[in-house]
Amino acid sequence: MKNFGRALRLAFQYRLTVVATLLSALVVALFWAGNITAVYPVVQVVLNNQSVPELAVEKIDHAERNITDFKQDAQQLERQLAAAPLGNLEKGNQEEGDRKDIRSQLRQKTARIKAEQKALAWYRWIQPYVDYMPNDTFQTLLVICGALLVGTVIKNLFLILSTILAARVALLTTFDLSKEFYRHVLRMDLSRFTEQGRGDLMNRFTGDMHQVTGGVQILLGRTVREPLKAIFCLIGAAWFCWRLLLLSLIIAPLAAYLVNRLAKTLKRANRRAMEELSHIYDNLSETFGGIKVIKAFTSEPYERQRFHATTKKYFQKAMRIVRYNSLVSPLTEVMGIMIVVVAILAGGYLTLNQETHLLGIRMSDRPLELATLLAFFGMLAGVSDPARKISDVFSNLQAAAAASDRIYEVLYTLPAITDPESPQPLPRHSKSLVFKDVNFSYQPDNPVLEGINLEIAHGETIAIVGPNGCGKTTLANLVLRFFDPVEGSVRIDEVDVRDVRIRDLRRQIGLVTQETLLFDDTILANIRYGRPQATFDEVVDAARRAHAHRFIKDKLDDGYHTLTGPGGAKLSGGQRQRIALARAMLRDPSILILDEATSQVDLESEQLVHQVLEEFIRGRTTMIITHRLSTLALVDRIVVMDHGKILDVGTHHELTDRCELYRRLYQVDFKASA
Repeated sequence: MKNFGRALRLAFQYRLTVVATLLSALVVALFWAGNITAVYPVVQVVLNNQSVPELAVEKIDHAERNITDFKQDAQQLERQLAAAPLGNLEKGNQEEGDRKDIRSQLRQKTARIKAEQKALAWYRWIQPYVDYMPNDTFQTLLVICGALLVGTVIKNLFLILSTILAARVALLTTFDLSKEFYRHVLRMDLSRFTEQGRGDLMNRFTGDMHQVTGGVQILLGRTVREPLKAIFCLIGAAWFCWRLLLLSLIIAPLAAYLVNRLAKTLKRANRRAMEELSHIYDNLSETFGGIKVIKAFTSEPYERQRFHATTKKYFQKAMRIVRYNSLVSPLTEVMGIMIVVVAILAGGYLTLNQETHLLGIRMSDRPLELATLLAFFGMLAGVSDPARKISDVFSNLQAAAAASDRIYEVLYTLPAITDPESPQPLPRHSKSLVFKDVNFSYQPDNPVLEGINLEIAHGETIAIVGPNGCGKTTLANLVLRFFDPVEGSVRIDEVDVRDVRIRDLRRQIGLVTQETLLFDDTILANIRYGRPQATFDEVVDAARRAHAHRFIKDKLDDGYHTLTGPGGAKLSGGQRQRIALARAMLRDPSILILDEATSQVDLESEQLVHQVLEEFIRGRTTMIITHRLSTLALVDRIVVMDHGKILDVGTHHELTDRCELYRRLYQVDFKASA
């Protein structure tokens, strides 16, 4: 519950709403118990056929007579005690026992006198107020029922207000928590998205956040309101007979222990179910993302089997929650019935026999009346409904606690790539980009880059070629600080990229990848994503240079205001690639990274794009990861990589003469292009 408490601290930022929620719950609880109290006057009126004013007069007379009678009895006992012999050695024990018996009776009479005097004072205090009640019995009953109806209406009005306010606080809390979670996820390292999976993060952001919303709403709603109702009913029961209430609640500690054990079990079960639900999200994300491959390879049966296995595990864990949750209500009901049974047996004995003691223990100052006992039972019954409702939300609170643990588990995970405490300024790149003794690995003992030493002069364009998996993209990612080297450094103009603010670094870099990502927004917004403050004319100019303007104006109905669809699904691969190039051009970066940027562009468009790139890369440091021969015509040097190492660096002619791997790659690509 510790992390759920942190979520609640967000709720208490809205103090006025929280206070209004609690006050509304307090009013609901007060009228709940107050309405049950109406049992007492109703029973008295019906059983005695009296109005309330008449009943008050009778109670006063009865209390005064009792005081007079008990005082006379006490005086007689005092005389008997004074006359009783002190006893001698032979009869001492018997006579001393008689004196003790007289003293005990005298104490009881004295206690009854005090109880009657207290009751008399109460009746006299309330008499002026009840004198306003009608003297007719039926009219009195009408007034009591009318007051009961009004009280119920007021209670329900505040119940509606309490429910709305609790929901408002809950939604505001998760609104703030969602923003904090989203902000933190955006700061996470790229590796976290591959290690945890998008499905797990989506589940935490949707399902877990929904559970927290429900938990906060229930806590500020039912979990506050229902215990208050129970507390006021217990206070009412204690008013009628607090000793009998204590006897009735003798098994409450056992109930609390069992409920606590069940709470811990439920929380563990909910957490495991949420983890399995994350696997379902991962499965769905993979399936929908790779639907073309699934259909092409007719793998639907395999995917159905995989989904069946995943959902079956979730089903089993969800059923465990159901089994545990099914115990809550019966446990609460059995404990409640046990409390009521104890109260009925003890209260019935005291009332039927007009006793004040049970097994030698004083239970009340005055013998209980039937109306008092029925009102006491009404109060206990008033506790049972809140207890049932609390048991109904018990599982939801445990689910919210488990969900909070999963959300704060992410929030407490600090990104490995962070801004330095004292960042150095990074003016616009103008000298060199240097990799010095760089080693990198995603996992220990599995190096991806080894001993990389490379210097790229400002304005120079280099191509990085090599077999798949040789570390080309990883090398480019180090420039962007998606990852940091395990050893060595990456320097821009002699400044280590780890010593500057990440935002300052990435503002100078334009990136176009093979897996072009467009957002589900207009084309205008997607191009402007590279520089949000750009004007419309600047966007159009970037699109022209990327040879995207013509198809935007001629082939799309809404031009630059056309929605691209999720991931740019409404556009072809070549169209998406040119939009991405326009986005990078609009950014006007000093360093440009093209990772197979023209791989999805047709040959005619590729020639046009190369003309654009030939002009655009002038005065910029450019890294091109490619395997296309036509792209190599743009570069000054070529870097050949294999197994995470740089094998050779040179021009195309130099490498064809001395680098076997480059000649092999060149021949394969030449044959593929022929």
